[in-house]
Amino acid sequence: MDADLHCPLCGEEKARLRFEQAPHRVQDCAGCGVTYVSPRRTGRELIEEVYDESYWRSNSPSSRGYADYAGDAALHERTYGRRLQVLEKRLPRAGRVLDVGCAEGSFLQLMQNRGWSAFGLEPSPSMAQLACARIGEDRIQTASLDRARFDSECFDLITLWDVLEHLPAPIEGLQRVREWLSPQGRVLIETQDISSLMARVCGARWQHFKHDEHLVHFTPATLESACRKAGLRLIHTQRRGAGKYVRGAFLVERSARIHRRWPGLLRPFLGGDWSVYVNPLDEIIAIAEPLP
Repeated sequence: MDADLHCPLCGEEKARLRFEQAPHRVQDCAGCGVTYVSPRRTGRELIEEVYDESYWRSNSPSSRGYADYAGDAALHERTYGRRLQVLEKRLPRAGRVLDVGCAEGSFLQLMQNRGWSAFGLEPSPSMAQLACARIGEDRIQTASLDRARFDSECFDLITLWDVLEHLPAPIEGLQRVREWLSPQGRVLIETQDISSLMARVCGARWQHFKHDEHLVHFTPATLESACRKAGLRLIHTQRRGAGKYVRGAFLVERSARIHRRWPGLLRPFLGGDWSVYVNPLDEIIAIAEPLP
């Protein structure tokens, strides 16, 4: 695991410790204020040791990955459909869209149905294969963000749903995105908000503290700073629409974050194959445009 203690946004070495869950420390940068995890994996090590096959069907999704990502494709489709109802008026007219971290392609399928020319980028071979089956092999690149190859200024919309917090070098990632964005294009980012009421109340038990994968935790202010350093200007943020459709089993499993006895108490009431929309207002959706 990378032992680099520098801030992944500004390179500052000094930081204030929030808490420690060995071997990880969650700390606030003394320079730019962003919250980050140290030590952290990077590059190929991150892909091979965190985002392997077991990430998408995890035995402990509260600390790593998903219980059954592909099996929940219908829930992802409902989630993105609801988000588009809220966001569509703020997005460009149908053109070329790139979804970074497209997983099995639910969002791309939805955009394709709305008249967009859809492309995806996914480093996980198994997920990329599912996306290819949905969208077409010529539309999906199986690569990490730093190794992807697209023409400059070729996309009208680039989306990063629950991606930015996973990047060991977020500014470099956003700079790549900026290269591919058309002059009038938009970048849509969803990420967790560590300044939210839910994060402050839960402290170290906050559901988004998953240290192997969530490497950087943003606030609206630090997200704006990161975008600006990458050549992007943040023009809109909101918490409305940032929720998700989840199964009852998800709520049972995540309740262990509050108290280890809660899953046993809640399972008789929340178990079973049903779903509900939840938005604890601890994630933000942001829209950015390229700086001149």
